[in-house]
Amino acid sequence: MKAKHPIDSITTLTDLVLPGETNPLNNLFGGELLSRMDRAASIAARRHSRRIVVTASVNHVAFNKAVPSGSVVTIEAKVSRAFTSSMEVYIDVWIEDRESGFRTKANEGIYTFVAVDETGMPVKVPAIEPQTALEKERFEGALRRKQLSLVLGGRMKPAEATELKALFAE
Repeated sequence: MKAKHPIDSITTLTDLVLPGETNPLNNLFGGELLSRMDRAASIAARRHSRRIVVTASVNHVAFNKAVPSGSVVTIEAKVSRAFTSSMEVYIDVWIEDRESGFRTKANEGIYTFVAVDETGMPVKVPAIEPQTALEKERFEGALRRKQLSLVLGGRMKPAEATELKALFAE
């Protein structure tokens, strides 16, 4: 299976935040944003694997900046690393200034998807070859994030998490 580049999976969703999607402070509901992020990330994972994909976990979400009603919000997702059947997808959320058009990063997230066949059984996915400095940084961090998730979930012993241990070695 030939390796792919993160850019091969890039998915960009742009939409307007409507009043019915906001909380009493007139900011986008967090759950609505999570749904949009999941949708973009699933398309990125599908583009990478060319398979049916299912959300395995939401590893990280940072709500750093509120997204006000009326905002143009852009969600960019791409596969940051692929393992045997799972893929880490990094998602960046941007809001656009109404007057200048300048984009500000508002939020980010990291989701994990698993590629499956028609019966729901996991299938292999292509590897990732990062190209840019940011892609390489996210690629390297993905293994540590995966090991941390496995340790916290009780599916890996801390002593086996070599990438995590390397962070603390003197």
